[in-house]
Amino acid sequence: MGKAEVKSQSSDGRSPAKTASPRKASAKAADQERKDPAASEADDKSEFVEVIAEDGDHVEPTPPEIVEPDPELSAEEAEQARKDYLLTRFWISARGYWGRSGDRLAWLFTIGLLLLIVANVAVQYGINVWNRAIFDAIEKRDAASVFHLTAIFFPLAIGSVLLGVAQVFGRMGIQRRWRAWLTNAVVSRWLTNGRYYQLNLVDGDHKNPEYRIAEDLRIATDSPVDFIAGVTSALLSAVTFIVVLWTIGGALTVTLGGSSISIPGFLVIAAIIYAAIASGSITAIGRSFVQISEDKNQAEAEFRYILTRVRENGESIALLGGETEERDGIDKTFSNVLRQWARLAGQHMRTTLVSQGSNLIAPVVPLLLCAPKFLDGSMSLGQVMQAASAFTIVQTAFGWLVDNYPRLADWNACARRIASLMVSLDGLERAETGDGFGRIERGETEGEAMLSLNDLSVTLDDGTAVVGETEVVIEPGERLLVAGESGTGKSTLVRAIAGLWPWGGGSVGLHPDRRLFMLPQKPYVPSGTLRRAVAYPGAAEDWSVDEISRALHKVGLDHLKEKIEEDAPWDQTLSGGEKQRLAFARLLLHSPDIVVLDEATSALDEKSQDKMMETVTTELPKATIVSVAHRVELEAFHSRKIVLERRKGGAKLVSDVDLIPRKGKRRLLGRFLRQRQAAGKAA
Repeated sequence: MGKAEVKSQSSDGRSPAKTASPRKASAKAADQERKDPAASEADDKSEFVEVIAEDGDHVEPTPPEIVEPDPELSAEEAEQARKDYLLTRFWISARGYWGRSGDRLAWLFTIGLLLLIVANVAVQYGINVWNRAIFDAIEKRDAASVFHLTAIFFPLAIGSVLLGVAQVFGRMGIQRRWRAWLTNAVVSRWLTNGRYYQLNLVDGDHKNPEYRIAEDLRIATDSPVDFIAGVTSALLSAVTFIVVLWTIGGALTVTLGGSSISIPGFLVIAAIIYAAIASGSITAIGRSFVQISEDKNQAEAEFRYILTRVRENGESIALLGGETEERDGIDKTFSNVLRQWARLAGQHMRTTLVSQGSNLIAPVVPLLLCAPKFLDGSMSLGQVMQAASAFTIVQTAFGWLVDNYPRLADWNACARRIASLMVSLDGLERAETGDGFGRIERGETEGEAMLSLNDLSVTLDDGTAVVGETEVVIEPGERLLVAGESGTGKSTLVRAIAGLWPWGGGSVGLHPDRRLFMLPQKPYVPSGTLRRAVAYPGAAEDWSVDEISRALHKVGLDHLKEKIEEDAPWDQTLSGGEKQRLAFARLLLHSPDIVVLDEATSALDEKSQDKMMETVTTELPKATIVSVAHRVELEAFHSRKIVLERRKGGAKLVSDVDLIPRKGKRRLLGRFLRQRQAAGKAA
């Protein structure tokens, strides 16, 4: 499928790449489509980000199916049902590769691979016949035939090698393209509407999503292709060479107690019995392979995660001197990895015992079985060698499970892990569409209002109230400060405004022609040059070096102006205060209409904070600002203040005051509070 790109457009066709917040554009488009009855059929797809392949094909995930557990099942049965559903859930999306919206070359590669497998079996049969002919010629000391057959062997060998190479190309081509298609589909769903962030807020089996996408999904798409190719080749080989064994071996006559017993197709019967013993043994030995593989993969993911956490938080750990504590955590996690590997090693040792024993004995069994017929002259040396070769091929085909059961178990574990991530994404999608969940709607404001919260309530994903009964209208140019004690849900309210928190009720309205930009408490600094870090989420080339240099100067980062084109680990080298200053430089470059600040100056001292806020109000005089902060000093830079107070049933907005008096304007919240107080007195 080649490269793919993620696209999302608002209803008016504008690309969100031109705005400060792509997420807002896609959310607005979804809300506008809901208002339009003609767009009802497109609503289901509006929640997905399109993945566009180079050939123009649309890659869209198949809508998920909802399966409720049967309450009558026991704990063991429910767990098995869960595992079965996870495999089903994986195939719901994975099979789309061969569907109408899948890769247009999928069937071409698949049919081509099957034809190559058939051709390879045919060449195998030709070599088997050649094997008989050459040994017959050697037995008869027929030099002319030996030289003739030697000349025939080279084309057969070359053909076998070329077919093998072509088969590898076809098989790995399917694996690569299938992985690309499914990875693009999963990543697009993961990145849509901030779900990559929301997964951290909800319960579910979706830990380490990056490992699942990078590693588990690779195995989940590689192994099935190997399995199908292997099973097809084994089946064709078994059928072809069973016929050879039946034809060559004929019946074996055994004399017991003066009676003669004829065993028709004795070589075929022997091959089936031998394979049944080997396969039965490996099945009995490896019945716990799947669970052990799942435990091993989870342990590996947790070990990688804890190492990543140490790297990402290296400065804090070093300053606190937490190396000993971190080492204890790493050792504990790594001990679990080693323990799971020891269990897996035990399983591999037991299966290797059966596999190696089978491989050693298999070539000898047909020679011993054919020896009586060769000695009485009813079978030639060439027939004996052909039968031995055919027996080994049949045994290899029947013993395919013996050699691949560990990989099958590993695939099973990986497919379930990536399916668990899909199930969690399904839950977030259902929350976005309001399917059984309270959902915050997103729409447009009325009149000139920049932002409005209409009967907004914010809850956790389990329905627990965080903020309730919120009515606020924010007008153009207002600078609103949201205050309250820690834990009252201020940051959660801001996430709801930004569209990252879907759970709750009511609606958030945004002016249709305005851009929103959010500055979190911990700014994200991408890898690469400082120029890219300042321009993010825009492209580094969108602003000149001089423009970026001026932005750095305005926020007090003059010492970095000479390093704009330098590629360095800026996330590790910049201090917390420098990162927040860099975020304000981004803000000045993007020049949005609505700015949301979530403790965006917490790492700055009071003087630097004042300077930063003065810069924002000077450079962006018309911007509407919504700030979440604890510092009282910030009131000087805002025109209005609302206060959250923790109450039973969720935090409430209890006051709405003008920090800068404005004539003729009364806040909607003020009217709402007075009406509620009057109603309480009347009651």
